[in-house]
Amino acid sequence: MNILGISAWYHDAAACLVRDGTIVAAAQEERFTRKKHDPEFPEAAIRSCLEVGGIGPDDIDVVGFYDKPFLKFERLLETYLTYAPRGLRSFQSAMPIWLSEKLFLPDRIRKELGVDCPIHFAEHHMSHAASAFYPSPFEEAAILTVDGVGEWATTTYGMGRGSEIELLGEVRFPHSLGLLYSAFTYYTGFKVNSGEYKLMGLAPYGEPVYADLIREHLIDVKEDGSFKMDMRYFDYPSGLRMTSERFHALFGGPPREPESPVTQKEMDLARSVQVVLEDILLAMCRHVHRVTEARNLVLAGGVALNCVANGRILREGPYEDLWIQPAAGDAGGALGVALFLAHRQFGVPRRVSSDGADAQQGSFLGPAFSPEEIAATFERVGAVYERIAEDEICGRTVDAMLEGHVVGWFQGRMEFGPRALGGRSIIGDPRDSEMQSRMNLKIKYRESFRPFAPSVLAEHAGEVFEDGGASPYMLLVTHVREERRQALADGDKGKKGIELLKTRRSDVPAITHVDHSARVQTVHAETNPLYHRMVRRWRERTGCPLVINTSFNVRGEPIVCTPEDAWNCFAGTEMDVLVAGPFLLRKTDQDSAVIERVRASRSFELD
Repeated sequence: MNILGISAWYHDAAACLVRDGTIVAAAQEERFTRKKHDPEFPEAAIRSCLEVGGIGPDDIDVVGFYDKPFLKFERLLETYLTYAPRGLRSFQSAMPIWLSEKLFLPDRIRKELGVDCPIHFAEHHMSHAASAFYPSPFEEAAILTVDGVGEWATTTYGMGRGSEIELLGEVRFPHSLGLLYSAFTYYTGFKVNSGEYKLMGLAPYGEPVYADLIREHLIDVKEDGSFKMDMRYFDYPSGLRMTSERFHALFGGPPREPESPVTQKEMDLARSVQVVLEDILLAMCRHVHRVTEARNLVLAGGVALNCVANGRILREGPYEDLWIQPAAGDAGGALGVALFLAHRQFGVPRRVSSDGADAQQGSFLGPAFSPEEIAATFERVGAVYERIAEDEICGRTVDAMLEGHVVGWFQGRMEFGPRALGGRSIIGDPRDSEMQSRMNLKIKYRESFRPFAPSVLAEHAGEVFEDGGASPYMLLVTHVREERRQALADGDKGKKGIELLKTRRSDVPAITHVDHSARVQTVHAETNPLYHRMVRRWRERTGCPLVINTSFNVRGEPIVCTPEDAWNCFAGTEMDVLVAGPFLLRKTDQDSAVIERVRASRSFELD
């Protein structure tokens, strides 16, 4: 049975193909259209999934959509009536697409696919729950889903057993942890639905001086983690903006202007809301544990991408183990609805691996490209490249990093989800104290405070990090081991905030945040053998079992998908080397006119 899952029309549209309960392919639309967080109907992602699966539209047995448009429309109408006449302009702008497309979704799907197959809808948070539980390595697990909003629910919890999922409780709109965090994203001058991870990265530079204000005025939290927000401080129900004048008065002024200097106030606000979020999530997790008595927990929803909070849940929560859907946001809803239909609607047995492996396949679920396809692209764009033997790929890559170079790594299938995991990555030497600022400013073109993640050999993670457990999807933050940390130099003592940026905090400074934390990705030979061999070769040469890993893109652009995308990012930045399939390109070998032509054609939308 071929089931096509679709998510669309909010942000991060995606498609997923599930065959007989196994994930065959999954991809986000943004990777093909090159529009970050593209919300439109995922035509290209669907086409890619079918190509990977070796089928055509006529072979699709059923289509699943990740939420229920009529329930969402009901929420839109009721919210407008509650807050009218505020939000009239937003309501009027939303109506045309609802009345022309969203309420007639089955017709649009059948038209796009050119086939008349059954179409099923799952509630938004059930899609999240299914995406968290069904690919997990657990036969039984508690489930927690937290995001901005689905139809009405913003948080749900429940229990998964075998092929069954039961949701037991929920928090409803307008009360939303995700939207609380997004309100602070907006207030600190970052873009909602894409800048939340910047807020998380900024938090270690601040102090939680506003945490009590948030608890006293914005949100009332019960012992079980349920909560209500004082909506007088927020404007998002009316669709105008995230925060109200009352919010601005409480925190001492209007929102920060985007792209203006980040001050200590923004750092302290980030730390404060991060602490409040973590405390609420921990209270929720403990309540869910009391209700379900489950040993394991699975997470999904956009808030599950907050890897700092995830790390605390794993360390301080009552569960033995934790699994988080790598595409925890709306993109993962396409995967969730497809698996939900397979296991719940059509009775396909769920198989849990006896060796503890999950069913996500390392999240390498997108398209791959043959050497012939890669070479044809390089010929067409005028690139200068050399073909190297397969057994030289890892050694030559390590040579480049030892020379201090930043390397674009384009290998195998593209990752599904927001993290680059060794398929579409930019890599470098984590021991180089200048590498963080160089990568941020000259390669990624983004804020200098943004941290980088380490890719560490799974079997050696405990040598560097306090929690040496598996973290294959870069969704857990832990800390560098005490013996590898470095005390502040005499000249750095007394510094705070952004002044700490260039202080050396460990013997792997490029991946160590100011609080000695790191967002760890463990690399496993079973799911990415080539990347594992490369990092292993790096360890053999340096004694260091990890490399820097950041996503292969620049600010405002999606992660690269095709060889042409990889070439454009390589040529358009100050990246030194590109290793794509069995081909190696050096920037110094390229025709300067070709490079300048690429750079002149690129413009970056700030995110």
